[in-house]
Amino acid sequence: MTAKVVVLGAGYAGAGAIQQLEAELDDADITWVSDTDYHLVLHESHRVIRDPRVKDKITLPVHEVKSPNTRFVQDIVTGIDTDERTVELEDDSDLNYDYLLVALGSDTAFYGIPGMAENALTLKGLDDALEIHDQVKEAAKTASRNDPAKVVIGGAGLSGIQSAGEIAEYRDKHRAPIDIYLVEAMDEIMPGQDPELQGTVKKHLLEKDINILTDDPITEATEEEIQFDEGEALDYDVFVWTGGVTGRKALNDCNLDNQHNRVTTEANFQTSDDRVFAIGDSAIIDQGENPAPPTAQAAWQAAEVVGENIAREIRGQPLKTWTFNDKGTVISIGDDAVAHNVKAGGMDLPISTFSSVPAEVLKKVIAARWIADITSWNRAFKAWDSL
Repeated sequence: MTAKVVVLGAGYAGAGAIQQLEAELDDADITWVSDTDYHLVLHESHRVIRDPRVKDKITLPVHEVKSPNTRFVQDIVTGIDTDERTVELEDDSDLNYDYLLVALGSDTAFYGIPGMAENALTLKGLDDALEIHDQVKEAAKTASRNDPAKVVIGGAGLSGIQSAGEIAEYRDKHRAPIDIYLVEAMDEIMPGQDPELQGTVKKHLLEKDINILTDDPITEATEEEIQFDEGEALDYDVFVWTGGVTGRKALNDCNLDNQHNRVTTEANFQTSDDRVFAIGDSAIIDQGENPAPPTAQAAWQAAEVVGENIAREIRGQPLKTWTFNDKGTVISIGDDAVAHNVKAGGMDLPISTFSSVPAEVLKKVIAARWIADITSWNRAFKAWDSL
């Protein structure tokens, strides 16, 4: 009997897993479900904030990713019934599965901060990036040198820093009267990262005239200002929140072990239900002391193994254990970039932290390599100037 395998999500985890499943399962009935008919190169989506034309270079149509034999359904997943082995969809009929891969990504966590969900923009998809661009552009139109527009980014992790950098480039290119504030509750940007990386990134942010406010958590967001635990309130024209990750609402009542709607899995991606696997931001994957990070890098690596493990489960073979291999951090600040603890060919580079042209080229190469891997080098070359 042909196994029905359903994959939920078209992010890094879902797109990568589809191709791996197709390679492993010649005779399976594979269905791919996503609310968009494209894969978004999400770690480059901040580029759209500066220039909306970039969207055409970082959205990859699903038909270029999957094989013709894989069925694609564009719909919103509203629930999973593990007892009946069905995926509940918003518009289409429910899907039956024998094996399920949950790779739905994540939603933004607001941590119960009053007014945050109602008043903040987020950066979880293409439409979000376009909305940020439109609001920044509109705010700049009515501002002046004496009364500049205030753009506030809450959360100084990768998304927040890269968003701030793109807004700074937009400001400089258009000579727009914009003041940019990067707000972080912890005492330093990029919390938990190496101090050398933190210091180098901070230097680049300050050089781009981005104001950095740290060590004072936001306690409330209204339509006009954000309020802090200790400091004075900060009024804004545009407020972007990038401060947290939580699971998708579709996993609310899925009857799988989870934390904040992120499904917990073993290091082989198997959940509390043997027929359900999970990877990417949808999952909290056991890696011993700390789970795998919710990053594109981790999702790429996991996708290479999960397809094989689902095939092994179907065949009754032992599953492989996955261990995340941190290959370093590369972060863009507008046209600049910083690289830290990068491994080349499995070996550490002699310089732990570097910036300028080598880091900028490396950032492009990483994005181009991913695009080429799941589509073609021709598409990657066309995207190069936008990365």
